[in-house]
Amino acid sequence: MPLYKTLHPNSQTHVKIWKISESFSELEQDIELTEDSQYRVEHMKSDIHRRGFLSVRHLLKAFNYTDEDLYYDEFGKPHLKDGKFISITHSFIFSAVIISESSVGIDIEKQREKIQLISKKFIDYEFQYLDKDSDELVCKLTVIWCIKESLYKQFATPGLSFKQHTLVIPFNLHDEQTVSWIDYKGIKKRYTANFFEFEGFTCAYVLPE
Repeated sequence: MPLYKTLHPNSQTHVKIWKISESFSELEQDIELTEDSQYRVEHMKSDIHRRGFLSVRHLLKAFNYTDEDLYYDEFGKPHLKDGKFISITHSFIFSAVIISESSVGIDIEKQREKIQLISKKFIDYEFQYLDKDSDELVCKLTVIWCIKESLYKQFATPGLSFKQHTLVIPFNLHDEQTVSWIDYKGIKKRYTANFFEFEGFTCAYVLPE
């Protein structure tokens, strides 16, 4: 299908989301892959991962980039050859790309009850304001995870811990925005975190302040 959603957080930042309804063979059409990308996609065992990989290339095309314009550093962080900043995410039937003049991070996650079972692995400070009996708990936990994953992608530094080095300021789901921080080995950075829900998924992206 065509693009699912396009967002323009500011004049220098753009987000595009793709809903993956096509087959792998349909997604292969009109897309040119580098030799390395072709090798990667051919050796993926999961069909949804293969389709997710190709859907990201369609998003690049929607931004007027090609697979050749994208490369990854030694930490696995994606970069564009023209110097603009990019972050990529894929979860089940959705993928997204954010491109900006500033360093950014984005994540999409499916809202699932089991996130409550792993919450202690990525949350510390946030337990102070979360209501464990609230009907919104799963959605709020998913927002926090997406924001922290976005921070991790933006910072791209080995050793960064979701639980120890990132935090998300209290928020309401209808606000669709909050403040988040990285506090890592004397480095403190503040970010605006935007988030929204759709079709049982949550998307968040962070922009440095």
